[in-house]
Amino acid sequence: MWIRNGKNSFQVHSGCCTEDRFKEEKERKQGEQLRDDCCNSGSEKSQGMLALSISPNRRYLAISETVQEKPAITIYELSSIPCRKRKVLNNFDFQVQKFISMAFSPDSKYLLAQTSPPESNLVYWLWEKQKVMAIVRIDTQNNPVYQVSFSPQDNTQVCVTGNGMFKLLRFAEGTLKQTSFQRGEPQNYLAHTWVADDKIVVGTDTGKLFLFESGDQRWETSIMVKEPTNGSKSLDVIQESESLIEFPPVSSPLPSYEQMVAASSHSQMSMPQVFAIAAYSKGFACSAGPGRVLLFEKMEEKDFYRESREIRIPVDPQSNDPSQSDKQDVLCLCFSPSEETLVASTSKNQLYSITMSLTEISKGEPAHFEYLMYPLHSAPITGLATCIRKPLIATCSLDRSIRLWNYETNTLELFKEYQEEAYSISLHPSGHFIVVGFADKLRLMNLLIDDIRSFKEYSVRGCGECSFSNGGHLFAAVNGNVIHVYTTTSLENISSLKGHTGKIRSIVWNADDSKLISGGTDGAVYEWNLSTGKRETECVLKSCSYNCVTVSPDAKIIFAVGSDHTLKEIADSLILREISAFDVTYTAIVISHSGRMMFVGTSVGTIRAMKYPLPLQKEFNEYQAHAGPITKMLLTFDDQFLLTAAEDGCLFTWKVFDKDGRGIKREREVGFAEEVLVTKTDMEEKAQVMLELKTRVEELKMENEYQLRLKDMNYSEKIKELTDKFIQEMESLKTKNQVLRTEKEKQDVYHHEHIEDLLDKQSRELQDMECCNNQKLLLEYEKYQELQLKSQRMQEEYEKQLRDNDETKSQALEELTEFYEAKLQEKTTLLEEAQEDVRQQLREFEETKKQIEEDEDREIQDIKTKYEKKLRDEKESNLRLKGETGIMRKKFSSLQKEIEERTNDIETLKGEQMKLQGVIKSLEKDIQGLKREIQERDETIQDKEKRIYDLKKKNQELGKFKFVLDYKIKELKKQIEPRENEIRVMKEQIQEMEAELENFHKQNTQLELNITELWQKLRATDQEMRRERQKERDLEALVKRFKTDLHNCVAYIQEPRLLKEKVRGLFEKYVQRADMVEIAGLNTDLQQEYTRQREHLERNLATLKKKVVKEGELHRTDYVRIMQENVSLIKEINELRRELKFTRSQVYDLEAALKLTKKVRPQEVSETEPSRDMLSTAPTARLNEQEETGRIIEMQRLEIQRLRDQIQEQEQVTGFHTLAGVRLPSLSNSEVDLEVKTN
Repeated sequence: MWIRNGKNSFQVHSGCCTEDRFKEEKERKQGEQLRDDCCNSGSEKSQGMLALSISPNRRYLAISETVQEKPAITIYELSSIPCRKRKVLNNFDFQVQKFISMAFSPDSKYLLAQTSPPESNLVYWLWEKQKVMAIVRIDTQNNPVYQVSFSPQDNTQVCVTGNGMFKLLRFAEGTLKQTSFQRGEPQNYLAHTWVADDKIVVGTDTGKLFLFESGDQRWETSIMVKEPTNGSKSLDVIQESESLIEFPPVSSPLPSYEQMVAASSHSQMSMPQVFAIAAYSKGFACSAGPGRVLLFEKMEEKDFYRESREIRIPVDPQSNDPSQSDKQDVLCLCFSPSEETLVASTSKNQLYSITMSLTEISKGEPAHFEYLMYPLHSAPITGLATCIRKPLIATCSLDRSIRLWNYETNTLELFKEYQEEAYSISLHPSGHFIVVGFADKLRLMNLLIDDIRSFKEYSVRGCGECSFSNGGHLFAAVNGNVIHVYTTTSLENISSLKGHTGKIRSIVWNADDSKLISGGTDGAVYEWNLSTGKRETECVLKSCSYNCVTVSPDAKIIFAVGSDHTLKEIADSLILREISAFDVTYTAIVISHSGRMMFVGTSVGTIRAMKYPLPLQKEFNEYQAHAGPITKMLLTFDDQFLLTAAEDGCLFTWKVFDKDGRGIKREREVGFAEEVLVTKTDMEEKAQVMLELKTRVEELKMENEYQLRLKDMNYSEKIKELTDKFIQEMESLKTKNQVLRTEKEKQDVYHHEHIEDLLDKQSRELQDMECCNNQKLLLEYEKYQELQLKSQRMQEEYEKQLRDNDETKSQALEELTEFYEAKLQEKTTLLEEAQEDVRQQLREFEETKKQIEEDEDREIQDIKTKYEKKLRDEKESNLRLKGETGIMRKKFSSLQKEIEERTNDIETLKGEQMKLQGVIKSLEKDIQGLKREIQERDETIQDKEKRIYDLKKKNQELGKFKFVLDYKIKELKKQIEPRENEIRVMKEQIQEMEAELENFHKQNTQLELNITELWQKLRATDQEMRRERQKERDLEALVKRFKTDLHNCVAYIQEPRLLKEKVRGLFEKYVQRADMVEIAGLNTDLQQEYTRQREHLERNLATLKKKVVKEGELHRTDYVRIMQENVSLIKEINELRRELKFTRSQVYDLEAALKLTKKVRPQEVSETEPSRDMLSTAPTARLNEQEETGRIIEMQRLEIQRLRDQIQEQEQVTGFHTLAGVRLPSLSNSEVDLEVKTN
């Protein structure tokens, strides 16, 4: 039989390659999107992959391996399906232990490889011809080298970084020569990347980033930890607190993450370490401490970079300690070829990804990674199980987690972490229950739709093996060297199988669940009969420690593998035969349900497929799979898939085929069950949540409707306002238009008159010009006649000369004609030939011209039709796109509103969820604490019983010392008595001082109450002063108005009737409506103010009496401040009184001036005697008002005098003294100011 790697492994273990090259492998998976069946295992007898490198053209993949203790580099061609080996580099002329880093050149022709210390050689290969072009030793001090790389544009330029080294080398003349030398203090350079042809960004273990250009430092920045967390400690401490299990040193690569941390242990651990850097078009991304990645973008004006975005690893809500998820270091980073996705791997063997477009949208807040696929195991897998009714795989690991996988969809179904480590797991055939062996107890659990919940616990510590029977009605659990068998119906222990003397490593049920086979480290394989609880067969070989046992389908033969490198067939307590494992240790074995094939797992991570019955020779197919010993192997119930788990934390699914490539046929087609378990409380809670959400939705609907109505009302009001505004603007525009029309008509009339004037002027000028021109024509005609006569005379003279010249000319002409006729005949012949050639060329030219014009016309017509069609298509598409954009805008606006509503709902639900999770976690912690307390109390009870016996013995010895101690006690009592007397006297003094202090506090409280009362009274006087000032301003305004009106009346002094009416109007305006109402209002206001003040003072007196009894203690400095404030306020009151007196004198002056104006020309105003009588009543009203205000001020003065007397009484109290000699000013001056002039 043959097996092939299935659709995908459930975990890609980052320990299989160096971290600085793991990113190329992930980039290949995303960028090329290879088919899953293209995955190849390592080379035969490979002991682990150490480094990966992918070529820039994505065609080749180089893998560094260790094959049979020798290093090798295998280059695969990715373009072929399946991938095939292109070259294997395994013959070296130099010393090498392993290759720790590799890189392809930009044209993919050359390969760069770095060896591990102590050699530390850098090798430059032409890999197609397996030719070493150059080799150079990088370091002589055995410092680790972390990364080598080519320049992205130059095959000859190379960069190497490591602990204390940053080197740029150039390949020239068959050697690698260093082109730049490091300046300054050496740093531990952990990672680097090329951002341009000659620019490199390098990160260190102290959180610093350097930009080197041609080897010279151009830029430097430090990454600071923004949120101080406990994660700033070293990884060793983190691993110790989380009990992470390290992988075996045989398969762990070098240099690894642990070595990087060890190399940088001397640096400050509070600084974030830059383990990975990846470049992209806008800048680069780098790791910046635990759970944190920073994006840097290039600045436009300068060649520097600035931090643009922060990406964090999110908190895992399923984890037992969610805060630990963001404390893992990011070891590798890589971008997809399109730069759409950023992928990161961490120190806990997890893979995360983020879409770069999301980082640009959510500006201002840290973005968060998401799992690339699902959370993976970070420690060796200790348990593996499957079921019949569902396509589920259950695994448990030393990372304290239980995970359920679906091997049909290759997804993670359930995941939960616990406080204790899990050593074994078994899945019920129905797929609804699991039994898990934890370090403290054995737990039987329900698999709910979204949770794993325990419903029964057994006190079985460190259960290394557990298994459900094939029928599911029983399950067995191992407790050291005893097997306990329980029933799943009553959950009781029905049998305990004892017989092993060592730890039991494996148990298996036969097909009908009547027997149980077990094997252990004591070299014994027992077959138990469950009906009797006794051994039926046994086979003991103490020299062998068995790792795993299985049984044939007919339950006749037992197969066992162990530490003696053999596979044993056991039947009837006898070893029938032993088959050699050929220098490896078998760690797991499984046989198919059909009984035709067998699979075994080895300690080097390989799988061997054998026929059954087993062959005598070495006939098996071996497949390289895991990077560590295989711990568990299983076949699904239909023999379709083989499941393997190992110490490297990986779970593989293998598809089983026969030699012809055909899959194993199922014996019966039964669909998998889709039922899930849900508890009643969960259903009720979800129903309650649904009801609450429904009510919330209804409330939101009502609220939205109300908001819509409000918006409609607002919009309607706005529309109304806009329409009114537009109507007003239209009216204004109409008026403007009318004005413009009238102006246009005026301008038309003006222009018409102007044109008529111009036409008249033109006609006059035209007549004048005609007269002038006629006179000029007559003069010119006379000149013409004279010139004509002169020309006739000259013509006659010229004719005579012409006749003479003709005679001489005719003779010369005859001679010349003869000469030129001869030449003419020669030229005519030449001309006829030339004309013939010209005609021929013209005919050819016309023909070509005609053809070219026809071709051009056709081309023009074609182009015209083409572009017209294109134009029509573009117009149609433009119209269509306009319609679509309109629709999309509407959809976008509606979707945006929905998104905002949903985000609000999500935020509220998240808040509620976080609260509930906090409550659940606190309750779980309380439960765990109580359980631990119970265990501790049990242990303390046992310890106390032992201590009771010891204490009894000590009691006898203490009795001997009792007599001696009694004597010493008596002597000490004699020494204590005088001290006690002194203490008694001091206590009495303290009590007296406390009583005095209490009296002081009471006095202070009384003074505080008095001061608060004075404050309230001062506030009342202040308010009264404000009212008086307002009245004064009103009076001034009234006087001004009266003056202006009176001045207007004086203008009618010559007209008695009008003057009488004006004076009567003044009387009605200023006497009847204003003064009388003011006097009445003033009297009522004064009465109300008096009653209010009296009630206020009575209430204050009652409350102060109660407070004097109850309250106490106020500091002395408060009194100083309050007294100073009182003094300042009293001074301010005196100043206000002076101002009031001054304003009153001004009012009296104004009134006197008014009285003088009334006495002007009394003989002319004889008819206004009644009005003068009315005016004379006004001063009496004014005097009444002044008397009233004087009376109020006198009352305030008496109140202030009373307060002064109270303060003086308090000063005379014993124990109270005035502070700093502060005294209130006397009222002698204020009394003089308060005198009211009534005359």
